[in-house]
Amino acid sequence: MPELPEVETVRRGLQPAMEGAVVQRLEQHRPDLRFPFPQDFATRIEGRRIVALRRRAKYLLIGFDDGSVLISHLGMSGSYFVDHAGSAATPGRFHHDRSKDKKHDHVVFHLDGPRGGSRVIYNDPRRFGFMLLTGEGELAAHPLIRDLGVEPTGNALHAGYLAERFAGKRSPLKAALLDQRIVAGLGNIYVCEALWQARLSPRRTAGSLVTRSGRPVARLEDLVQAVRTVIAAAIEAGGSSLRDHRQADGTLGYFQHTFNTYDQEGMPCRRDGCGGKIRRIVQSGRSTYYCPVCQR
Repeated sequence: MPELPEVETVRRGLQPAMEGAVVQRLEQHRPDLRFPFPQDFATRIEGRRIVALRRRAKYLLIGFDDGSVLISHLGMSGSYFVDHAGSAATPGRFHHDRSKDKKHDHVVFHLDGPRGGSRVIYNDPRRFGFMLLTGEGELAAHPLIRDLGVEPTGNALHAGYLAERFAGKRSPLKAALLDQRIVAGLGNIYVCEALWQARLSPRRTAGSLVTRSGRPVARLEDLVQAVRTVIAAAIEAGGSSLRDHRQADGTLGYFQHTFNTYDQEGMPCRRDGCGGKIRRIVQSGRSTYYCPVCQR
């Protein structure tokens, strides 16, 4: 499942082609993905100008000039591909080609924009992604958006905020960080990486990072900084791009080559002087990777 850095990478890749462009035509090649497409989808989109591309957690938000917003989720295998004048731009340092299987091209936006004509193609072999329409005024109250926590990239994430949410919690720290009602967009990969950066065990209770008076301990400050650092590095690298995920230009990221813990079971810990080995455990049905020597 693409995480926040993957979706942010896609947003940045789509932005030059889509922002300011008019949807001249929309091709819809099937009635549904994970959910049915909006009723009269093509009719409601065609002729509209795209005014903004945003991201909220793992959702891509495409805003139109009539106040409608397209909520797009990539699911497990969804990807966007920009075809400009018959060729694709390649931002960043990436090396792998996009799948050429056009039978999974389910939606095609034909655009007339600042860069001229282009096509933005949504490809999704497993069809776990979806596209929904809502209004800008209803977006904050939408069932997919209303309960989301703060973004890990903004100033709203700070130790005081996490202390309020973690106080009294006996759940494992990793589970608390994966709770989208607390921090929106964090997923399994980057939580493992952030906990390693902060030298914190995924097994310790979330409440152990909060004093009896409700104040954050110093290690909670370290955790906030680790989350920011890991997410920023992943966005810069183009996301982890595991399995089927693709960037907007059809390429894969390479952050997976610099993982310190994720999928590194049995490998020596990369922290200087540690001497431990990465262990894999299962928490809430998901793999957790950590070093039992330096993460406490």
